[in-house]
Amino acid sequence: MERRRVVIVGAAGRDFHNFNVLYRNDPGTEVVAFTAAQIPNIAGRTYPPELAGPNYPAGIPIVPEAELRDLVRRERVGAVLLAYSDLPHAEVMHKASIALAAGADFLLAGPRSTQLRSKRPVVSVCAVRTGAGKSPLTRFVSRYLRGRGRRVVVVRHPMPYGDLARQAVQRFATVDDLDRADCTIEEREEYEPHLAEGVVVFAGVDYERILRAAEAEAEIVLWDGGNNDLPFFVSDLQLVVADPHRAGHELGYYPGEANFRAADVLVVSKTDSAAPADVATVEANAARVNPSATLVRGALRILADDPERVRGRRVLVIEDGPTLTHGGMAFGAATLLAREHGGILVDPRPGAVGSIARVYSEFPHLGTVLPAMGYGPEQIRELEATIRASGAELVLDGSPVDIGRLVRVPQPIVNVRYEYVDVGERLAARLGQFVDGLARPPSR
Repeated sequence: MERRRVVIVGAAGRDFHNFNVLYRNDPGTEVVAFTAAQIPNIAGRTYPPELAGPNYPAGIPIVPEAELRDLVRRERVGAVLLAYSDLPHAEVMHKASIALAAGADFLLAGPRSTQLRSKRPVVSVCAVRTGAGKSPLTRFVSRYLRGRGRRVVVVRHPMPYGDLARQAVQRFATVDDLDRADCTIEEREEYEPHLAEGVVVFAGVDYERILRAAEAEAEIVLWDGGNNDLPFFVSDLQLVVADPHRAGHELGYYPGEANFRAADVLVVSKTDSAAPADVATVEANAARVNPSATLVRGALRILADDPERVRGRRVLVIEDGPTLTHGGMAFGAATLLAREHGGILVDPRPGAVGSIARVYSEFPHLGTVLPAMGYGPEQIRELEATIRASGAELVLDGSPVDIGRLVRVPQPIVNVRYEYVDVGERLAARLGQFVDGLARPPSR
């Protein structure tokens, strides 16, 4: 029987997971290629045979998504599977139209066929858009569960930007572990805040193996989602963050709308800075499409050491890279702090070099904010050069990573961060109900 030929359209994360659970051991399917988008330096690599399995002794090529139409025609591809996140609904259909026009089926894989079941309770934190406030919420949930005496291990959505075979299963307990793994800035942004609180983080490529390793150390597995993707694990409690600064996006992006409709708890974040009418829009949409969810409000408190240093000084603002780029935001914690405390924002664009300059061309909405891009050593050097050339007296680092550990610049760097605030303590009450309903595992 001829094998069905499939192309997986992805961005080095969900695409690999879908392959592993759907196709790796399927004798009736041949995945001829992955395509890559959103993340630089992914195309041109190979999904290695060590991960692809015995049906793929040479591995699977990863090619630019721009080649999709020709690839489908040339390789007689029968189906195109979309496997990455934070896309407007119209863009999903544009991709579908490319596949259909080239003669292939267009597929979306749902939770039932792709989620793994854990032996431990799973709490997942997801979002409707990148940059909605998911990371501060995840840390809040982690603190609450640990405060109730539960041993928590975080499993982070994949970001395998290096040697894929080496990154199959990654365990991080210290910042030195990140150094040894040559983690990018984007990875560090997600891992470092958990490590600073003494929480072990697992990530990588093969999430069946990752889950089993995490279960050996955890009483509760905390899924820390990426972008607005669906969780990889069956959730016992699914929290989903909505962003009232982008009211309406909860019903306009893939797969964020699916998260919004599936959530057990819907968290309307940033209620302290968003317009009341926009908060009301998100809450009305929640009541309409997911009335059974617990609806809670959250705020994001901005924290920084000695913020008065900012007043009257020329300030360069750095914010989380993915939030600014494919998340579409134009500001974050550092920007808000600079405005509140009278900083004079400098424009880094005239001194931007290499890939950083290209990011400004691709995302003109960024304005004077510098995205913390660092998908490899060269891009980190370009980020450093851009900071040096900015003419700023002070750098406000609003990314979750400590940029000062990775670049050497003459300007002092002030770290700025968000912390989640549980407005009305409704989320704590819901988490308390969840913990109270769990059986206590036997002591080890």
